[in-house]
Amino acid sequence: MQSSIQLDKLDRTILEILLKDARTPYLEIARMCNVSGATVHLRIQKLEKLGIIKGSRLTLDYKKLGLGVCAFLGIYLDKCDSFEEVFTHMEQIPEIVECHYTTGVYAIFLKVHCRDTHHLRDLLIEKIQTIPFVRRTETFISLQQNFEREPSVKDIFRGETPSEETPA
Repeated sequence: MQSSIQLDKLDRTILEILLKDARTPYLEIARMCNVSGATVHLRIQKLEKLGIIKGSRLTLDYKKLGLGVCAFLGIYLDKCDSFEEVFTHMEQIPEIVECHYTTGVYAIFLKVHCRDTHHLRDLLIEKIQTIPFVRRTETFISLQQNFEREPSVKDIFRGETPSEETPA
């Protein structure tokens, strides 16, 4: 599968470095890539403008913050064409950290974080199941998360030859 956006080797290397640690200073990236700090700055600006880099993310340990239950919810809707209205309601619920419109059995699949199972029950009964067009839900409680990651840039572009753009 060919990517619609052409990235050269430097772009890909910068992305790999930032995926490992988004707080890596531009000058450190420049040193690792044997280019100037200005080049790295311009390349990152280009990747942001293209929408490839959407910002950086802080990863929290929810359990240490008192949210010990992570669960996934499959949502059945009465009317699938009502998903935009349902999303609008779901955006107002702080416990929902991911919301996906999906194919398959569920119209919507959510990831939520709650203090405990009582909090999860209240979230379901008082917030999610009161949203118009939500017919029913199925809940899957995560017992353990082994890892979370973004795909490797090398794997995304496996088999593709980087464009031969010269550093800025």
